[in-house]
Amino acid sequence: MTSRVAFALLLTLSIAAPLTAQPANDPVPLSFNDSGEERRFHALVAELRCVMCQNQSLADSNAQIAHDLRREVLDLMRQGKDDAEIKQFLVARYGEFVLYRPQVDSKTWLLWFGPALLLAVGGFVVARIVRQRSAASTPAPNDDEQEW
Repeated sequence: MTSRVAFALLLTLSIAAPLTAQPANDPVPLSFNDSGEERRFHALVAELRCVMCQNQSLADSNAQIAHDLRREVLDLMRQGKDDAEIKQFLVARYGEFVLYRPQVDSKTWLLWFGPALLLAVGGFVVARIVRQRSAASTPAPNDDEQEW
């Protein structure tokens, strides 16, 4: 009887253990030298995308890689690199996906100008349909002689 109770207790604890799992938290919070460094850091990580999370900024993500990247960004800032150099470093490592606002170049023209092009084509199609329908619907002849 005692072995059954012990087995049931062990089984219950092994099933319940994953339920107590917590999301990854930064074990040591970041400390900043001054408020200027903190403002620059928060502005920079808000412009960077977490490489694991699809649509979260580096500032908003709780993924472990986001914690590591925030530390990396702070280390690069303390090495004297400016924001453009930090972004170039991350783009070289993770690709343009890491930027919320990628650079305008030949590879990203469709991304930047595609919505405007799609809107212009849609406007042209709608205007053409409206013109065709207005030309097809001719007004009925005004016949005053006919009695109803």
